[in-house]
Amino acid sequence: MHILIIDGQSGRMGAQLIEGLKKADLEKKHVVTAIGTNALATSAMLKSGADQAATGENAVLVQCRRADVIAGPLGIVLADALLGEITPKMAVAVGQSDARRVLLPISQCKSTVVGTGNMTRTQLIDEAVAQIMMLCTENG
Repeated sequence: MHILIIDGQSGRMGAQLIEGLKKADLEKKHVVTAIGTNALATSAMLKSGADQAATGENAVLVQCRRADVIAGPLGIVLADALLGEITPKMAVAVGQSDARRVLLPISQCKSTVVGTGNMTRTQLIDEAVAQIMMLCTENG
């Protein structure tokens, strides 16, 4: 399976997701691609162990067509989120992708997802890794 991690700003959340997947030995069977909305985010995710990485809008558009699972902060489906780093085309590409999405409800996107409770970033990362592992196990 092709797992796509999208993140912006510092890329720390994406890096933590990739580190969690590495600890779970998931990346040995599956390709993990990191796409940063900026070079700093891409670099952080690549250093955390992504199999491949790229930066920018076109990379998001292309990789969303190839992904089986897309993971990242909730803002990746909201135009102008992450301090404006998510373009409308990026949000549409993520939203229209046939991939399963694992979105972390980070309140910095000025959006609240009810029913999620107050979880720390570490708890969110652990839950996201578990969800990605479940999706990969179900689909080979």
